[in-house]
Amino acid sequence: MGSALVKGAIKEGAITGDSVSVFDVIDSASNKLGNEIGATVTSSHDDLINKSEVVLLCVKPQDTLKMIGTLQAPDQSKLFISIAAGLQLLDLEKSLGERARVIRVMPNTPALVGKGASAFSRGTRATDDDANFVTNILGSVGKVLEVPEKQIDAITGLSGSGPAYIYTVIEALADGGVLVGLPKDKALLLAAQTVAGAAEMVIQTEEHPASLRDQVTSPGGTTIAGLAALESGKLRATLIEAVKAATLRSEDLGKS
Repeated sequence: MGSALVKGAIKEGAITGDSVSVFDVIDSASNKLGNEIGATVTSSHDDLINKSEVVLLCVKPQDTLKMIGTLQAPDQSKLFISIAAGLQLLDLEKSLGERARVIRVMPNTPALVGKGASAFSRGTRATDDDANFVTNILGSVGKVLEVPEKQIDAITGLSGSGPAYIYTVIEALADGGVLVGLPKDKALLLAAQTVAGAAEMVIQTEEHPASLRDQVTSPGGTTIAGLAALESGKLRATLIEAVKAATLRSEDLGKS
């Protein structure tokens, strides 16, 4: 996720690759990203922090606080941005020090192609300039909202994990096309473009999805037949439960 966010921001011109430093405990991962974007590869977490004005923490939630505990003495004049699911601002601030400036972010991987959906919450000492910086970075790769922290877990369950749900929907639509006689490559292209187009209709028209759905559902037609099949398969209920399950998992990660 961190790589997708940085690559997207570089692609959209919000930052430059030579202004970025990277570190990963797996050397090959650091070297790969460094070569791809022209970034400086550092030798340790401490080395990266010392060379940076803003630090993007892209560590698994269960490992983030452990990693912070190994730091020699993080410079608290820097801004720390965490994308760790579930990890709360209070815990991050306690770990990084009483003067730490922290912002918690939940982006998603379509940031890589400039179509991200992100949200962030600022810590108690994060400034307006910090929030503006995060808004500019996330806004360069898609839509961004500032929200109360209590909403971040729900956003994790919806837009953070949501691309995986939609990839599954696209795959299933394409498989349906193959079932009724389309070649796989054409079915996949049509399925993906249909999902992208429908999403853009919701965004541009600002109409409720139900209204847009009604516009393509004629009495006794093909669409209502397909919708009836979706209802019998409980697609809506299943997607709702997926968001709920991912939200609860994010909450659990924060508690643990």
